Amino acid sequence: MDKVVGIRFRRGGKIYHFDPGDHTFKRDDFVIVHTEQGVGLGQVVEGPFPKDPRVHPKEIKTIDRPATEEEIKTHLANLDVEKDAKGYCLERITAHNLAMNLVDVEYYFDGSRIIFYFTAEGRVDFRELLKDLVRRLRTRVELRQIGIRNQAKMVGGLGGCGRPLCCASFLKNFHAVSIKMAKEQNLSLNPTKISGACGRLMCCLQYEYDTYREYKKDMPKLGKKIDIPEGRGKVIRQNVMERTVTILMEDGKEIEKHLDS
Repeated sequence: MDKVVGIRFRRGGKIYHFDPGDHTFKRDDFVIVHTEQGVGLGQVVEGPFPKDPRVHPKEIKTIDRPATEEEIKTHLANLDVEKDAKGYCLERITAHNLAMNLVDVEYYFDGSRIIFYFTAEGRVDFRELLKDLVRRLRTRVELRQIGIRNQAKMVGGLGGCGRPLCCASFLKNFHAVSIKMAKEQNLSLNPTKISGACGRLMCCLQYEYDTYREYKKDMPKLGKKIDIPEGRGKVIRQNVMERTVTILMEDGKEIEKHLDS
């Protein structure tokens, strides 16, 4: 059976799936692959596991070979270039008094380009900054504005649950998250309770949303008046997992009813 491995080119970056070919790879191995940007060095972060036609395309790129010691040294040297470039860029942002927040720097493996990722409230005139960077780095420079969720993915950190941020550890893509998902799960709508480190709604609100919707299909809605053997009352609470509702009777008494009994 065909196998695939997940490759990541930088910490917090998107995971791409490749065919390992005749090679045997394990997690943390460095490999050389051909990408749309040219030759790249990536690190194995998933697999190997069987190829799934429901998830993976029919044609999938093959890993060229394991990275050599020299190529790994080049990669580590590139990280030093990124660190130096980030420090210089921060210095020039301050000098030009630009309203932008530098998030990360990516230097291509072959040295052909360096990308500066930043966030900002609006448009930023960074022409003078770009001139400074080109003059200093002597390579193609790109300044790329990103969203706040991408910033959290790149920077990483811990969520309110105490675990590493989902976006920085295993999420491959961002999905739409709405306040409706929190309401459907009977969660507190306090912004501090349902917002992630990025300040947006937590990605995990989406994980159980479909399950809650399915479980609540045949449950009486909150506020609905219903008749039970004890009399007539209004639904004031739902426990979706336990399949129970709490009913406030007309005489002020609360009764909990199991829907499957």
